[in-house]
This record gives sequence, C-alpha cells and structure tokens, in this order.
Amino acid sequence: MSSGPLKPQEILEVSLSAAETKAKSSFVKLAVLGFLAGAFIAFAAEGSNMAAFNLLANSATYGLGRALAGAIFGTGLMLVVLAGGELFTGNTLMLGGVVSRRISVPGMLKNWLIVYIFNFIGSVFLAWLMFHSGLFHSSGDLLGAVTIKIAAGKTGLAFSSAFILGILCNWLVCLAVWLAYGADTMAGKIFGIFFPIWLFITSGFEHSVANMYYIPAGILAKSNPEQLQQALSIGVSQAAIDGLNWQSFFVNNLIPVTLGNIIGGGVFVSLAYLLAYHVRKKNA
Repeated sequence: MSSGPLKPQEILEVSLSAAETKAKSSFVKLAVLGFLAGAFIAFAAEGSNMAAFNLLANSATYGLGRALAGAIFGTGLMLVVLAGGELFTGNTLMLGGVVSRRISVPGMLKNWLIVYIFNFIGSVFLAWLMFHSGLFHSSGDLLGAVTIKIAAGKTGLAFSSAFILGILCNWLVCLAVWLAYGADTMAGKIFGIFFPIWLFITSGFEHSVANMYYIPAGILAKSNPEQLQQALSIGVSQAAIDGLNWQSFFVNNLIPVTLGNIIGGGVFVSLAYLLAYHVRKKNA
C-alpha cells in the first residue's frame, strides 16, 4: 500500500483484514474491549449532555445544543479506535468480510453478540455511576431533567422512525471508522472521526450503544423526585415519562435502532464499497 492516507480501495482491504482479526478474537478479549468501548461511548454521552443541557432544555436553543453536544461526542469513538475497544456499531463493517468469504457467519455473529452484551454492560455501568455521583443534580436538577427528556424522546419513537434513524446514524459512524482506517497519523484519525460523528449527533440520529447509556440514565434519573419534577417543568409530558421504562427501552428503541445500525454500517458502507472496489478489482 502507498504511504500517506489510503485510497478507498485500500481502506476496503484494511477493513476486511480487521474483520478477520475480529472474528478470531477470544471471548476474554472481546468482553474486556467491549466493556471498555461501551464505557467510552457512555463517557461521550454524559459529557455531551453536561456541555449542552442548558441549551437542550429550551426548544429555542435545541439545535445549538445538539451541535455543541456533537462537538464533544466524537471523543467516544476516538477512544474506541485509538485507545482500543470493540464497538458493535463499528463492527457491522464485518458484514463485508462475510460476503467476501474472508470470515464465516458464525465468526461474525459471535463477535457481534459478545461485543453487544459487553457494550451494554459498560454503558449501563457508567449510567449507574453518573446517577450515584450526584452530577444529575447539576443546575438545580436540570441535568437530570434533560437526561429524562432525552431518554423519554427516544422511547417515544415509532418503530419505523427508530429503525430509519438507526440506519442514518451508523452510516455516518462507520464512515468515521472508515476514514480512521485510511488516515496514517493520529491527528488524521482524530479529524476523520470528528466530523461524521459531529454530523450524526447534530442531526439527532440513533446509536444503539449510545442509547445503552442515554435511556438507562433517564430511567434512573426518573426515580429521583426532584429530577422528575424538573423534567415536567421543562415540558416533558407525564405520558412520555410514564412511557420511559425498561420494556420501552428494548422494544421501542434498542431493537429497531440496532437493526437500523446493522443496515447503515453493514450495507451502506461495507457492502457498498465492497461492490464498488472488490468486484472492480476482481474484474481487473
């Protein structure tokens, strides 16, 4: 391969080689790196909420709040890619490895299942730590209220909306991973990650692993009377709050968003580039 940033067809080869490595990884490696990646994404979620909660509480400044949150959130994927982690959404790129017969379906599914479970554990663990840290009481419980508002909005989505928002999200997330694969310096990888992630958060798309923090954090914050009352005061309806629970987390959000994430990253990034460059290379 040439020195400097990789060309798209070279990034494809890096992605396929990464899929081979991931499919062969041990349970312990996937479990530890999956837990860390879930925690890294949760750090990004809580930090972006902390930065923008005053703006997110007000409909007039909501868009600006999303943009500010997006500028913070990319740190999570930077930690996953550069420090080391196994993230389910990024690993949907392994679908190209299956189609190109570089890895088996069971190898891909083993990776996905283990990583998904431990992403969940890492994310929920951070949500639990944040709740018990007392930080949700920030600004007169407004951070807790906004945490409830975000979670209730996510569990209130229709299945089709959550599915489509999941596609759009992971299309951008996997493009961020793709650009990081192609960069030859630490700074290049950081910039490659930053802008697609900024765009996805600003747009309001749905990321399954991020939601493993956002929604459990909202459910926990809902159990605090002061934060619950503050959520009502900023316009969160009682019906939306009543609909925020563990069942709605899985049924209304996590399942459709996860399916959408698989399509967004696996089809619109991995398989799209495989079709464009692998077939072309074979024909050449």
